[in-house]
Amino acid sequence: MSHTRKNLPQSQVELQITVTPENYQKHLVKAAEKISEKTKIQGFRPGKAPYEIVKRTVGEMNILQEALETIVQESFYVAVKEENLETIGMPKIEIDKVAPSNDLVYKATVALFPEIKIGDLKKINVKQEAKPVTDIQIDDVIDNLRKIRAKEVAKDKMTEETDMVMIDMDMKLDNVPMEGGQAKNYRVYLSEDHYIPGFNKELFGLKKDDQKTFPISFPKTHYQKHLAGKTVDVSISVKDVYERQLPELNEEFAKALGQDSVERLHELLRGNLTKEAEQKADEQTEIAIFDELIKISKFGEIPEILLDAERKKMYYELTRDLERSGISIGDYLKDIKKTEDQIFNDFKEQAERRAKAAILSRQVAKENNISVEENEIDTEIASLENAYRDNPEYLENLKKPEVRRTLETILQNKKVITWLKQHCLA
Repeated sequence: MSHTRKNLPQSQVELQITVTPENYQKHLVKAAEKISEKTKIQGFRPGKAPYEIVKRTVGEMNILQEALETIVQESFYVAVKEENLETIGMPKIEIDKVAPSNDLVYKATVALFPEIKIGDLKKINVKQEAKPVTDIQIDDVIDNLRKIRAKEVAKDKMTEETDMVMIDMDMKLDNVPMEGGQAKNYRVYLSEDHYIPGFNKELFGLKKDDQKTFPISFPKTHYQKHLAGKTVDVSISVKDVYERQLPELNEEFAKALGQDSVERLHELLRGNLTKEAEQKADEQTEIAIFDELIKISKFGEIPEILLDAERKKMYYELTRDLERSGISIGDYLKDIKKTEDQIFNDFKEQAERRAKAAILSRQVAKENNISVEENEIDTEIASLENAYRDNPEYLENLKKPEVRRTLETILQNKKVITWLKQHCLA
């Protein structure tokens, strides 16, 4: 293995790395094992086929592609260590040459740790205060638990504000059927807020087999920009009306939730809500400390590759959160009438703040000898191995040196936050 170094503007370095077949052969063997676990190879149990058999079955190029990530990770780590570079963030990788039995050649552009002068911590005076849990909050949680366990009994009478109504629905905008505006057997809980304000009230006083058409306006803040503030026509047909019978708040209800009494249930909920309030206060305090520290500290030029990496993280987080809500990133971009590039640009300010916070955390650790011992990383890995013991792929990833370094950074950041709270809290 060999490499060359090229210094770039904005505290960045480009490493051109060459890995010979002799250097990456061990990665091919491991990659072939992984492939044989997922590919049916006649005469062999999963994961037990010899390397040469796997190569003849799937082709050497497929094995090389499977191994590429680990080859790059290991060789990049070696090159950085040899150059004694103090890097921050993830590198940008560009593959120049990849072919079986040939040298692998790629470029890695990486950000160097920029110059930084931390401000006077005595100027920071942040207060941490968790809001006390009220009886009203506990009652709200109990009400929701009762609603979850409610019995729904069909009735022939008109709807009341505690009922559930099942409807067929058709929405039209300018007399054109709306995409996603049609639904069969759509459940509407009249006691809960609907995403279109006023929708539930239109269903009050109806009974089974009733039909109704009414106009309704989407809120101006609705996430689908082409609907925000627009008035649509809604036609509904009532399929069924259900009375929701909530269980009584008594000892039987408490025992169904694993508690001996209503009093014990209250104590449990108060404890859980208190922990949530303290966790939220912790998070708000950490953000406030770093925001103040960023204001009073001086930074050299922040590498563009570091800012770009933060924007990519934010884009991934957005995509993940949308998917949890059943929305694709493509539909979201279409609704807000923005492109991927525009979203990335919107992330610029927040990405810079996150990058500076990461730089500050590392510098605070450096100046105050805050470090993580190897046995602490081992303990964290052991905990993760236990939690993911049924996930072989995850367990294999834990063996990678870059994963170990990531865990070290996470543990160090936790120690830095603890140290900052000791010195910055009022």
